[in-house]
Amino acid sequence: MKLRELGEFGFIDRLSRTVSLRDGVRLGIGDDAAVTEPFPGTVTLTSTDMLVEGVHFDLSYSDPYRLGRKSLAVNLSDIAAMGGRPRFVLLALAIPPTLSVEFLDIFTAGFLALAEEHGVSLVGGDTCSSTSGLVISVTVMGEQEPSKVVTRAGAKPGELVCVSGSVGDAAVGLELLRRGDREGWCVRRHLDPTPRLREGERLAAAGLPSAMIDVSDGMLADLGHILEHSGYGASIELARLPLSEAYQEAVHRLSLAPFSPALTGGEDYELLFTLAKDRWPIAEELFAAAGTQVTIIGEIRPEPGITVTGPDGLPWEPGPAGFDHFR
Repeated sequence: MKLRELGEFGFIDRLSRTVSLRDGVRLGIGDDAAVTEPFPGTVTLTSTDMLVEGVHFDLSYSDPYRLGRKSLAVNLSDIAAMGGRPRFVLLALAIPPTLSVEFLDIFTAGFLALAEEHGVSLVGGDTCSSTSGLVISVTVMGEQEPSKVVTRAGAKPGELVCVSGSVGDAAVGLELLRRGDREGWCVRRHLDPTPRLREGERLAAAGLPSAMIDVSDGMLADLGHILEHSGYGASIELARLPLSEAYQEAVHRLSLAPFSPALTGGEDYELLFTLAKDRWPIAEELFAAAGTQVTIIGEIRPEPGITVTGPDGLPWEPGPAGFDHFR
């Protein structure tokens, strides 16, 4: 079915029939604005991300279901990075005439499946036509008690730099997709990332991180954001980086620089955070209970900048720090 046969309001009605509403939604899709109700004693965390065809994704290898999931995941990851609980989401689409209703059905099925997994209600949005490619804009609203919100500021000299999961998989996955691979761990990590919501909320509840961010633009670039807001520097040891077996096999097979994708690739959506050394055992227990790997990769230093030490103990030059849309 062509979208012009269904029409804008027909598509919105078709989508709204698949949406389930949760606690806190007084009025959802269908009116001029959604009406939501926050939990008592919380503040609202709001984050917006835009995904543009040809910039953030390529429809030649991004299937609609996983594209729908990823469109929401990248926003949920921002809420996780602040230790929050996501509750409501808005979805806006600029749709080219070449996309079928079936594509949009599968896309929204993926989007809503991830929303269901994390207890998030789709409460509204917008649609319009696009004369170029597909544009996806997502706004998510989460909550947390004011004293438990974690920001990028707060890291202090002597604290540990830690990261959840493994890094570099998504960047290698993108390279594999460009070379024709369509399956495998790294490909899945690029197309269908996991927002670390449970881990972020548990870290915040325990009051562990002094600063936290999600790895979206590249680990060095995102660590740089923490350092910029905190006013200090950091040292990183390459030998400590958590690199998956799939990552190591792929960089060897593709003849890629062994550490560059992990440091500068981005889109892993892991949590990068700092905490006092005496709190590390608590963090280890927390991540073990969640079934997620966590690794110490460095330390906060008084001197500005990031120093990287190679496996041989010598200084290592990482190259460009990460992704920047306007460079």
